[in-house]
This record gives sequence, structure tokens and C-alpha cells, in this order.
Amino acid sequence: MITFDHLTYEYSRGHLALRDVTATIAPGIHLLLGENGAGKTTLLKIMAGLLTPTSGKCMLDCYDSSNREPSALKKVFLMPDMMELPTKNIRGFATLHSRFYPTFSQECFEENLREFGLTGDETFTNLSLGLRHKTLLAYATALGVDILLLDEPANGLDITSKKALRKILARTTSTEQTVIISTHTVSDLRELYDGVIVLSKGELLLAKPSWEICERISCVSTTIPSYNPLFMEQGPGVFYSIITNETGEPAELNYGLLYSSLLSPSRDKILKAISGNEKGENL
Repeated sequence: MITFDHLTYEYSRGHLALRDVTATIAPGIHLLLGENGAGKTTLLKIMAGLLTPTSGKCMLDCYDSSNREPSALKKVFLMPDMMELPTKNIRGFATLHSRFYPTFSQECFEENLREFGLTGDETFTNLSLGLRHKTLLAYATALGVDILLLDEPANGLDITSKKALRKILARTTSTEQTVIISTHTVSDLRELYDGVIVLSKGELLLAKPSWEICERISCVSTTIPSYNPLFMEQGPGVFYSIITNETGEPAELNYGLLYSSLLSPSRDKILKAISGNEKGENL
């Protein structure tokens, strides 16, 4: 369980990266969305204990992330968008680094490498961006940490590799784990998301389970405009709309459309339809 309690982070020269973020994130796989500069990476680094909030708290279960207690740090791992290794290959890195993570599974690591078509002995500096990401993902998802933070994990991956990543996440993520995936490519892992977190300009707009959102709104595509939609945008020969879910039956959630609506003048209507509160409710 992750709890943000009035979390604020201000960089030097008065740049406010996060402002009064309050939410509770339950176990599951969560999509983290936001425009460039929204505060996503800052939030991930605070959770990982790499940044200390200016005010407020980030609690990982009963641990304050800013205290950087070893008993808490061994339960969380952040894989950034860009990462260099101090070793020749990922296998050497796993040998050195995994000793800090008692839940690491060598068997899972080997299976992940096979899933990606890798041996783990590839020289890291000679690899393309996509291959580097695959080696890091094979290791990160084998750690078995309570909280796994992934910043643009599918960056550089081809179609086959993205399918492999979906299989690996589905296989390695337990019901007790919390995985937060920050990405601009919302369709890559859409089948896996249990919740969505949306930031904009340092403010938390939404943090809710996907199933709860799907009970309140429906995302539809039609050849003619929907009647009285909460939000609508036009594509080639089709209209994508968000409407109120009158039946209460779960409907498919279009994460990209939801994100567009929350960055539009329709934001308040969408949030009110989802939660009855213009600022949204927490997970």
C-alpha cells in the first residue's frame, strides 16, 4: 500500500513539481499518465527514496520513503527510462545487486531472459535501446519487490518484445505487489492495468481503480457524433466519446481517450461523472 499525504516537492528556483498530492494506491498494476513536466518522474523518485518531499509524506506501508530505511528499500525498485550498469552485462549486475533484495528469484530471471530471447551475457554498452530495456526488465521483474516502479518500460521495444513484456508482467506480478508504470504509450499494456493515476502540472487529477471508472463512464466509438457526450474527439471516419454509464455494467476503458478528456475543458464534467467530486477520489 502506498499513501501520499499532502505531498509537495519543489525544485530549486521555485519550480513546483508536485503540489499537495494526496492518494492511496492499492496493490495491482497502475498506469501513471501526465504530460511532460507533470511530475511523474519526481513522484517515482520520491517513492523510491531518491528524493525527499518538500512537505507532506510518502508512506510505503508503515515506512516513510524519505527515511531510506534498508527494511523499506529492499521492498521497492525503480527502473528509470535511462539506466547504465556498473558491470559488463545484466547477469553480472544481478549477481552484485540482487543480494540487497531477498525476494529475487534466479529461476524467474532466467525465464524472463528466455522470454525476451536473451542470455544475459550480452555486453550492455553494445546493445540498442530496446535490448537494454529488455535486459533490465528481465531483472527488475524477477526481484519480487512489493513496489516496482517502471518509467517508460516499453520504450524501444518491438511488437514481439511488448507481447513478451505483457506475459512477463502477468506471470511475475502477485496480488500483493504494486506496480506503477509511467508511459506515454497507453496501449502497450492496457490489458494489465488495474488502476490509473493522472497528473497534470504537478497536481493529482485522478487516482482510481479501472473497474470503478468503468462502472461510471463508457468509452464508445461511433460513425456519427454521440448524443450529449461528456467528451468527444474525432478520428478518421469515427467519433470517440465518453458518455455516462447508465447501466453500471463495466465497460471497456480507453485510457488514451480518458487522458485527453482530463486535459481538456471537459475535465470537471469527467471527474464529476467518475466520482461525484470535481477533484476526484483516491484509490
